[in-house]
Amino acid sequence: MLQIGAKQALINEEINEKEVRVIGPDNEQLGIMSSEEALKQAEEADLDLVLIAPQATPPVCRIMDYGKYRFEQTKREKEARKNQKQSELKEVSMFLNIDTNDFNRKVSQAIKFLQNGDKVKVKIRFKRARELSHMNLGEELMKRFMDDVAEYGAADKPSVLEGKNFTAVLQPKTAQPTKKNPKAKQDKPAQEKKAETDGEAAE
Repeated sequence: MLQIGAKQALINEEINEKEVRVIGPDNEQLGIMSSEEALKQAEEADLDLVLIAPQATPPVCRIMDYGKYRFEQTKREKEARKNQKQSELKEVSMFLNIDTNDFNRKVSQAIKFLQNGDKVKVKIRFKRARELSHMNLGEELMKRFMDDVAEYGAADKPSVLEGKNFTAVLQPKTAQPTKKNPKAKQDKPAQEKKAETDGEAAE
């Protein structure tokens, strides 16, 4: 499919190159000619002469319906923007004394958001001021939460205290190819060596 750059292309009388290579409306090669001759052929076909490769030697022009091309290109760009997924910032909050069932539910919720390509703000809320003296408990809960969602997302910055809330923002992870465990290959010779040693001992 023909792509002419985002900037407005030079067309018709705007083209002042001495010689240009011309491509016809049916993608046929019409050869090298002057800009005037190329424009004349475009006008005879009731089409436009469009400069599509100004950096080439000689520059390349195409005879085409430029208005129709721009209309279709704009339509494709709008459709692409419409279908483009916009990342959102979701929030998952919990109290310091959250029970196991609620904790697991919050983890599942965060994983669902991350799989959808959204960022997740994890918020641990301290109900009372005295709970802030047990910040280590908040850190442990946050670490536990991050460990449970580590396959799907991770924080690119350390957790921070915002008022009475301990927060972190998780970024979704892109799918990574499965890697073989090199340690398994390293361990095998050692196991074989042990087997040989046991065999010698048995003799």
